[in-house]
Amino acid sequence: MVKIKTIINETNQQLIGKDEGKETFKNKWYNEECKIAIEEMKKAREKWLIKGRREKDEQEYHHKRNEAYKIIRNKKKTYMKNVIESIEEDQKHNNTRKMY
Repeated sequence: MVKIKTIINETNQQLIGKDEGKETFKNKWYNEECKIAIEEMKKAREKWLIKGRREKDEQEYHHKRNEAYKIIRNKKKTYMKNVIESIEEDQKHNNTRKMY
């Protein structure tokens, strides 16, 4: 059983080029900047909850949360804008297969 799993993983790596340990993201707009912002938000939340819910820590958490959501929102917006522009270009050049 273990050999079969190893063989399948090796074949997968050769054919597709994916490593098991390498992270892949479902969303193409999600990058390292988004990941760092979310990690900072989580750390600020933990600090706020662990230290007895002080107002200063709460404000810091809300600031980090708003900043993270702003970064994510902008990344999504930029990605969708690029996709739409690409589709419009394909339509202008009669590349209808690429549109879908």
